[in-house]
Amino acid sequence: MSDYAVTNPATGETLATYPTATDAEVESAIAAADHAFRTWGRTSSPAERAALLRRVAELHRERRDELAAIIVREMGKPLAAAEGEVDFAADITEYYADNIDKITADTPIDLLAEGSAVIRRAPLGVLLGIMPWNFPYYQVARFAAPNLAIGNTILLKHAPQCPESAAAIAQMYTDAGFPEGAYVDVRLTNEQSATVIADRRVQGVSVTGSERAGAAVAEIAGRNLKKVALELGGSDPFILLSTDDLDGAVQMAVEARLDNNGQSCNAAKRFIVAEDLYEPFVEKFTAAMADAKVGDPFAEDTVLGPLSSLAAAERLAEQVDRAVAQGATVVTGGVRDGAYYPGTVITGVTEDMDAYREEFFGPVGMVFKVAGEDEAVEVANGTSFGLGSYVFTTDPAQAERIADKIDAGMVYVNIVLADSPELPFGGVKRSGTGREMGLLAADEFVNKKLIRIAG
Repeated sequence: MSDYAVTNPATGETLATYPTATDAEVESAIAAADHAFRTWGRTSSPAERAALLRRVAELHRERRDELAAIIVREMGKPLAAAEGEVDFAADITEYYADNIDKITADTPIDLLAEGSAVIRRAPLGVLLGIMPWNFPYYQVARFAAPNLAIGNTILLKHAPQCPESAAAIAQMYTDAGFPEGAYVDVRLTNEQSATVIADRRVQGVSVTGSERAGAAVAEIAGRNLKKVALELGGSDPFILLSTDDLDGAVQMAVEARLDNNGQSCNAAKRFIVAEDLYEPFVEKFTAAMADAKVGDPFAEDTVLGPLSSLAAAERLAEQVDRAVAQGATVVTGGVRDGAYYPGTVITGVTEDMDAYREEFFGPVGMVFKVAGEDEAVEVANGTSFGLGSYVFTTDPAQAERIADKIDAGMVYVNIVLADSPELPFGGVKRSGTGREMGLLAADEFVNKKLIRIAG
């Protein structure tokens, strides 16, 4: 029996299955990663590690077409989005190669006494990464690249529906010249993952996924006193208070909601609109969401491919149906067709409904009308999530005020889809702990070692 399979969500056809690792293979993977850390991880120079990472980035670009096609089959994202994801993974990997001197440099301390002191960044050891299906390459790059730059070694458990992209990534690290054990793809069961986290040779774990998965991993890591980083769900607010270009704001709202078939943790999901803009926004937003073409993810003009699986589409449909049963209104969309789900707009959601607090992981946008800035912030902060947020206003002072008041790890003002390798990514509240990307990512799993020398 195997939990790892490629099932094309566009057709429902299972294209290939792969066995999970045996316990002996799990032990071998840990041993290889531990050996690589104690040899290569401790002795390689930053320049050597940078050269290897740069080659991985090059291989992403050289194999772009093949890599993109794999994830269209695995999880249904439109081909253009898949190609863009491969490019972004390459850019992220290259960023850590380019900035490895900053990542590994000593930080001097101004002493109150004689002598000198520095903080030296040293690797921790073997790390387990538990990665999701929604961005099979990008998610891995932002975890693996900074940690390999430091000298940590990686055990990578990818999502069960992504075995072929997982293998393709591992092959790139091998082909780039990383030593055996530096990056190991291992198809673990949940029970085996718990065993790996508890192993004395493993020093930390990073998980991107649901709240449920994050809580389970954090509990195991806590029992075993292991460092853990969590990037979990989000229900990001998109606050629109004023604009000189409503059509442009609507277009950005649609792009922020429909990116990756709507299956992005930091997608805009709750659209909070000032009352004087509410009616025209809903009209234009609804029309644009309804126009988003649903179809074959390999077709050039497809905006929305299938959701990642039939089960994912069924979960989303159940959420929408429950919102309607509790009094919300579906303005457009809301009708599932197999694993496909159209652009959908919901209004009339109130605090007593489940939808007010839930994450809709698919192309569903909720629109709220607010009287002004204070109510907008109250609604924005009215969930247990705190990942990203978007603020649209023509008033720079208002943007600064709202940015300070929003409980989120990221605030984007008058812009969407602006993630970049140098920008840290992460949240607060139930959206997780820690940061990925940017220089902060390289500080998550590192020994900030004090070296104090007498005068």
